[in-house]
This record gives sequence, structure tokens and C-alpha cells, in this order.
Amino acid sequence: MFTSESLQQALHMFAFLAVELTLLFLLISYGVGVLQSYLPPKKIQQILGAKQGKGYFIAAALGAITPFCSCSTIPFLKGLLKARAGFGTMMVFLFASPLLNPIIIGLFVVTFGVKVALFYFAVAMGVSLLAGWLLERLGYEKYIRAEALEEQQAAGGCGCSCGPKVSRWRKIWDGTWKDFKQVLPYLLLGIAIGSMIYGFMPTDLVVKYAGENNPFAIPVASVIGIPLYIRAEAVIPLSAALAAKGMSLGAVMALIIGSAGASLTEVILLKSLFKTRLIVAFVTVILLMAVIAGYGYTWLF
Repeated sequence: MFTSESLQQALHMFAFLAVELTLLFLLISYGVGVLQSYLPPKKIQQILGAKQGKGYFIAAALGAITPFCSCSTIPFLKGLLKARAGFGTMMVFLFASPLLNPIIIGLFVVTFGVKVALFYFAVAMGVSLLAGWLLERLGYEKYIRAEALEEQQAAGGCGCSCGPKVSRWRKIWDGTWKDFKQVLPYLLLGIAIGSMIYGFMPTDLVVKYAGENNPFAIPVASVIGIPLYIRAEAVIPLSAALAAKGMSLGAVMALIIGSAGASLTEVILLKSLFKTRLIVAFVTVILLMAVIAGYGYTWLF
């Protein structure tokens, strides 16, 4: 029901999340930019290419500290293929990079607390490692398209030019601000929807369909996350509002993993590199990860 109190709650939530998440995004993005200035994508390709499929932990660690924008995901993956990175290593990186980047972990810590963030990190890291190892052992490397392995001009970053020479720190800040402007519409959209949910959605409705007493809430949330295609920067504040209204944190975690781990756009782009069977395996791993994280958190906590 629309009341002045509900509107006030929604506006208060919007202002609080907008300030908090904006500052957090800028701080973490700048820190990541500093790190990436010392560890550029080409260097990562060389490291993973030299490991010949045995550097699973290195791949997961690099994925966790190197968030790439969506427009560079496929060119970077092509670079790994051209560098003849081990298949299992490459898949670990593919799973870990969008799910474990510092921005998502930072948003998790601020929004849901350290305990939830650590559990999410442990599940995403563990499943990424196991899935990469298992897919390599099952011989799924044969489902990479032959044309994806052909030599081609290396693509890097997002196609932006460096422009005139400026200091390292100014260049990092410029990149951080550019990324923030690209993310801002998604961030504000997520905050706005989340604030409306927080202010106006009846708590009983959320608890009934997505609360802890509904055993199907977690798998449904994980499936919904993929076609939903909401960036993590938006889905986390949205999920925070749902959690505040009574949605179980297990279902929240499943929704975030499904959305951040295998967006519909990414799956379509992967079609140029992978055959259908490998794409199905990729999506299956993300869905299983979401379900494991959701039910695991519910049972353990």
C-alpha cells in the first residue's frame, strides 16, 4: 500500500545505498586498477599459458583479482586459447573471474556481512576449481571450436585508446571513472528497484514465495538469474532489499551467482568459441554452484 511512510523508507534506502555503494565501487575499482597496471591481461595470458593446465589455483586467484568488463571477456578468452593455456586452467579462470572479482566481494561484505561473503567466496572458488579439473578430465576440450584456436590479431581491453601520456595514477583514475559511468545506470537501477521493494513490497509476499520455508526458492532463483541479466553491481542492492523483506539468504546467493556467473549475453557470445555441449556444461556448472551455495548456506547457518 502506498503511504508517506513507505515512500520515506524507500527514499531513505535509496540515498543510503547510492552513497555507500558509489564510494565502495570507486575505492575498490581504483585499487583493482592499480593492481592491473602491474598485472595486465597479456601478462595473465602468459602465466596461464605457461602452466599447461596445472595452475588451477593460480587461475582461480588471478580470476578473483582481475575483473574484466563484459566487452573484454570474449577477446581475453580468445587470447588464452591462442596462448594455448591449459583447458582446465582456462575454464577455472572463466568461472572465477566474474564471480570473485573484488567489487562483488566488497559489495557482499558491506551488504550482507563478512560471514556471508566468506561463504560465497569459498563456494565459488571451490566449485570453479573442481569444475575446471573435472571438465578437463572428461575431455571437454574437444568441444572448443576449431576456428577459435586459429591465430588472429590479439584483442585487448575494451578497445579504448590510451590517448596522450599522463601519469599512471591519473590514467588509473580516468579508467575508474569511465568504468563507474558505465556501471552507474545499472547501479542506480538496482538501487531504485531495491528501494521500491524495500518500501512498498509486502513482507508476507516475499516470505511466502522466497522465504526459508519454500524449498524451491533456491533453484528458481538460480534459474531466474541467468536471463535476468542484471549486473552484480545492481543485483546485490536489489537482493539486499529482498533479503530485508524476508527472502532467504540462500535464495539471494543463488540469484546473484546465476546472474553474475552466466548472463544470457555472455552465453550467446561464448557460442563463437564453444560448441553447444561445452556451453551446456558451463551453464550447468553455474546453476549447480548457485544451488550448492543456496542450500549450503541455509543448512549451515
